[in-house]
Amino acid sequence: MLYDWEDKPELNITPLVDVMLVLLAILMVIAPNIIFEENIKLPQGSVTKQISKIPPVHITIDKDKVLKVNKEIYLLNNFIENFYKKSKEFNKDATVLISADKSLDYGVVMSVLAAVKQAGFREVSLATNG
Repeated sequence: MLYDWEDKPELNITPLVDVMLVLLAILMVIAPNIIFEENIKLPQGSVTKQISKIPPVHITIDKDKVLKVNKEIYLLNNFIENFYKKSKEFNKDATVLISADKSLDYGVVMSVLAAVKQAGFREVSLATNG
């Protein structure tokens, strides 16, 4: 048997590609359904220390620029000074929630926000509808 050294062998990789695509399709279908779960037993925590919940400070501003701090009414003109005095009664770690009417000017809400920051509160949230 004589071998022709000029012949070049042709590699047929079509079956290899077909098998790889089928394996890839199977992996893509099965992968989202694989759930890895490891059951662990957590140690018991100490029950001796009770975490106290700090009540939040609610500030509401209506369309007439009347402010309420936890149901106490303030006027916008003297809110900064009065809130600074009133803030000494509150815990500075409490969250301040500001709710303002959507028809108000942006500057009004920002001045109230600045007054809250000047009083020393770190956590301030602006409430939205939705």
